[in-house]
Amino acid sequence: MLNRLDLRGVADVARLLPRPEQVPEDVVATVRQIVDAVARTGDEALLSYTEQLDGVRLAQLRVSSATIQASLNKITPDLRVALEAAAQNVAEFHAHQVTAEHASELNGITVRSWDQPVGRAGCYVPGGRAAYPSTVLMTALPAKAAGVGQVVLCVPPGPDGQVADVTLAAAAIAGVEEVYSLGGAQAIAAMAYGTESVMPVDVIVGPGNVYVATAKQLVASKVGVPAAFAGPSEVVVVADASVPASYGAIDLMVQAEHGPDGLAWLVTFDDEVADAVETAVSELCTKAARRDDIAATFERSGHIVLVDDAQAAAAVVNAIAPEHLQVMTADPQAVIADVCNAGAIFSGPMAPASVGDYLAGPSHVLPTNGSARFGGALGVRDFVKTMHEITVSAEGLKGCGNHLMAIAKAEGLDAHAQSVRLRTDHLAEGFK
Repeated sequence: MLNRLDLRGVADVARLLPRPEQVPEDVVATVRQIVDAVARTGDEALLSYTEQLDGVRLAQLRVSSATIQASLNKITPDLRVALEAAAQNVAEFHAHQVTAEHASELNGITVRSWDQPVGRAGCYVPGGRAAYPSTVLMTALPAKAAGVGQVVLCVPPGPDGQVADVTLAAAAIAGVEEVYSLGGAQAIAAMAYGTESVMPVDVIVGPGNVYVATAKQLVASKVGVPAAFAGPSEVVVVADASVPASYGAIDLMVQAEHGPDGLAWLVTFDDEVADAVETAVSELCTKAARRDDIAATFERSGHIVLVDDAQAAAAVVNAIAPEHLQVMTADPQAVIADVCNAGAIFSGPMAPASVGDYLAGPSHVLPTNGSARFGGALGVRDFVKTMHEITVSAEGLKGCGNHLMAIAKAEGLDAHAQSVRLRTDHLAEGFK
């Protein structure tokens, strides 16, 4: 079920690893067509694509506030308590990411800087086949912590045309009042360009399939989009004989069950571990509710990689730059110390990625498709813009005036130099 790659004795392991596939051109073309249609015709395109792609004809796109609040009484008490506990952890973690206003003064130049939240943030939450209330919390609460005034949620409708009660309950818990029964690339386009029903937003966040992730890239010149590609789920498990093979097997399956476009790799130093995990995967898959999705992921991008040691394992991880990294070895730090590319790291046998997916605190919206090389987990920084105010005293301008004019002259920008010269001349004449 898993493809095996033996890289023991290989100096440059990264060179021999399968590389992430580029987004197919036909997918890009389809997404561009959807985005352009929504930009041109607004709600008409949204309703048409929802009927075409989701199989439902909606009477209205927005979910009423009464429906959102009523959803809290439609879920079990245990689930509500669990969602509230998760919400508290996520909110508290992101509250610590808020940066205080800062001021610095040097030689008469004072700079005051602060983080200004965007006015309106759009959160995309996958749906349709399954409900993901955790993603509501993981997108909306960082925005709330950042101070965003209006948080918008788009969720694909289910077969009945409704958003799942558990998803709406999470929205109520997170304090989100604006929810749309709207999914796919068309939802991203609606939030970017605005329609008759959906006001445009300043930032769009949230995970999704390749169509959703591609749509976010296409509208990035119109709205803010985090640098990381939040696409299909990925995991790399580094394991040795210190943990049961079933741990490695189930943790590969945890991400693989999201769908066929993900990535699931086991990295180990031991043939026996590789064999045992592969056997455990086969046994567990026969009982898995989403065994077809898991099998499709494993067939397309499931690998077992054999390496010499912890350093070689880290080299594999860095080359893949996975969304989730799970390290279950006798000495996890021997691997983690050399890892620089990973969205989230789970260390030790008692830290399955599920803890991070639901309530550890950091957002589970993480970089995929190799974008962990330059991007990280969704956080407060994705919802703010740094602003600054510069104040210069008379003595400060006198002190730096010659430097400013010298640089302006070197760049051939005479008006820049003149803007300084006028002021320093006035100061020399006694102007205050």
